[in-house]
Amino acid sequence: MASFNLKINGTTQKVEADPSTPMLWVLRDHLKLVGTKFGCGIAQCGACTVHLGDNAVRSCQLPVSAVGEQPITTIEGLSENGDHPVQKAWLEVDVPQCGYCQAGQIMTASAFLKSNPNPTDEEISTAMNGNICRCGTYTRIKKAVKLAAADSE
Repeated sequence: MASFNLKINGTTQKVEADPSTPMLWVLRDHLKLVGTKFGCGIAQCGACTVHLGDNAVRSCQLPVSAVGEQPITTIEGLSENGDHPVQKAWLEVDVPQCGYCQAGQIMTASAFLKSNPNPTDEEISTAMNGNICRCGTYTRIKKAVKLAAADSE
């Protein structure tokens, strides 16, 4: 076991864990931040997406030892009141069906829009391509990303 001081959602957290422990399990099991979901465990579905600095990353394959001093933002820390433009757009468009993938979708979309605030439809499709939705709400996801981009202008 090793000790890690992690900046998560703006707060420094001390965690004792094996250095190879994926951040997903540090978040869920050690810190009880369960908004980040386990999907596939091999970084292919996007359900476990969090921000490492300003980048969307798959927490299921990110060892706690690789985080260093970079801040981590989870769905719980994206906004205090659920009023991030992407979260508001998700509600307005009524994106979720089962909702399981939505935290990862929102985290991917918010990081993408931070780096590309005025994307084309093709850029949205490319950016969101790595996030799988079993319910198939891709059309609503794209519409919500476009709405969030327009609201952020």
